[in-house]
Amino acid sequence: MQAFHHALNVGTDMLEIDCQLTKDGYVVVAHDNNLQRLTGQNIKISNTLLKDLPLIKAVLPVDFHPGREVQGSDRRIPLLRDVFQEFPSIPINIDIKEENDRLIKAVSDLVRENQREDITVWGNFRHTTVKKCQNENPDIHTLFSLRAVVFLTLTFNIGLLPFLPIKEQFLEILLPAAFLRKDKEFFTANKKWRFLLWLMEKLVIRRSLFEHLEKRGIQTYLWVLNEEEDWHRAEQLQVTGVMTDFPSKYIQFLEDNGIRTGKVEMKQQ
Repeated sequence: MQAFHHALNVGTDMLEIDCQLTKDGYVVVAHDNNLQRLTGQNIKISNTLLKDLPLIKAVLPVDFHPGREVQGSDRRIPLLRDVFQEFPSIPINIDIKEENDRLIKAVSDLVRENQREDITVWGNFRHTTVKKCQNENPDIHTLFSLRAVVFLTLTFNIGLLPFLPIKEQFLEILLPAAFLRKDKEFFTANKKWRFLLWLMEKLVIRRSLFEHLEKRGIQTYLWVLNEEEDWHRAEQLQVTGVMTDFPSKYIQFLEDNGIRTGKVEMKQQ
């Protein structure tokens, strides 16, 4: 919870969180179902009662900042209900980590209970999960699944997209250049993956596509952008905003370059 407060204090516009379901049906905010990395205990959230969830480690390494560690006073794994109540007017992007009907219904119930359908978006890269989310609560905005992104790309490049309906409202997509730079050795050794990212760069990362989506009320976000050259690229592409691990640096970049205020989304690790 402290990380969310800090991100908002430095200017983040939207929070990105991941949700899991405890054994007794409580929705908690956590990236991993297995708590080894977060707490040091090799147990699963889905097999554990809420009251038995261990505390977060006193000191945690920062994955995106090697050699850096953080610590906080509040070490409880937060409930989604508490996050909603703590930030009632802040847009929140929810990744449904497990394809679990109980989890989807529980998240939907909490969104309804807190009357925040218009500032919540949910989904996952799995197409079946997104479909279940849409069926459970069509009033909540949904993300494009991987399958939907492929369909979007094909129909746009052959000129059919303007004539087709789009159910999703948020496109969140990685910026290939950022991944190629971050894992240069891996992609140098794996030509297949490098080719796929090159193809994605050519077919998907296009300003004309993003402008078309904007005209249809669909927001586009690129992730995870942590370098100035990627922030410049996002501005050239005219996306709605970026997902970054360094919101304060990004906002300073916008100010230093006299760039319009972009939407900033903090990605949960």
